[in-house]
Amino acid sequence: MGHLDHAALGWLTPALSYVMACIGAALGLRCTVRALAATGRSRRNWLVTAASAIGTGIWTMHFVAMLGFSVAGTDIRYDVPLTLLSLLVAMVVVCAGVFAVGYGRDRGRALLIGGLTTGVGVASMHYLGMAAVRLHGDVTYDPVLVGLSVLIAVVAATAALWAALNIKSPVAVTIASLIMGAAVSSMHYTGMFAVSVRVTPSGEALPGATAMQFIFPLAVGLGSYLFLTSAFVALSPTAGEREASASAQRPVESVAR
Repeated sequence: MGHLDHAALGWLTPALSYVMACIGAALGLRCTVRALAATGRSRRNWLVTAASAIGTGIWTMHFVAMLGFSVAGTDIRYDVPLTLLSLLVAMVVVCAGVFAVGYGRDRGRALLIGGLTTGVGVASMHYLGMAAVRLHGDVTYDPVLVGLSVLIAVVAATAALWAALNIKSPVAVTIASLIMGAAVSSMHYTGMFAVSVRVTPSGEALPGATAMQFIFPLAVGLGSYLFLTSAFVALSPTAGEREASASAQRPVESVAR
């Protein structure tokens, strides 16, 4: 069996991946809060932004953590189409869960459906990402740990959507985001601890791209998107601020008449 190292670069990748998960969760929660206070096209746009933020944060967390993944006795490459598919899956399923909550009439039912859909989707993203790994050997999984990782994903997704429905203040969102970041990271490393590799030494070149050739630039790009979108959301007025501004303008208009 090949020795697996989940933090070959030290604490850098676990810490950075946790930060990315927290940023994605915080941004997604803030956008969902904005969406629930909006109507029409504005609500849809905020929900799409929330879904892209959460999906991007989860995917970036996973693959930043994978930068520290190594197996003794073999190089590691990543299948590019499968890796991109895992990103698409993350976006689509999170979008489905967020929209279920954003437009559901029965909040309790919408929360359960959205949490289950999003959680299973997040787990699918994780294992699609693992299916993209190319190495000299055979990869197997502990089914108990795989099941536990899926359960953690579903619970974490449901908790995130519940927080989006019930938590409004920035301080509460920050605390919820830190907890969600820990939950997403726990799901990832639980899934990784389920992995075993039987190395088959070979001199053949592996197909695919290295983590630094493909995943690192993509993760940096998506991380930049999260930071820029966070700045946009922070600078955008809330519904309450817009109402206060409109109320302040009405007396001025009345006096002018």
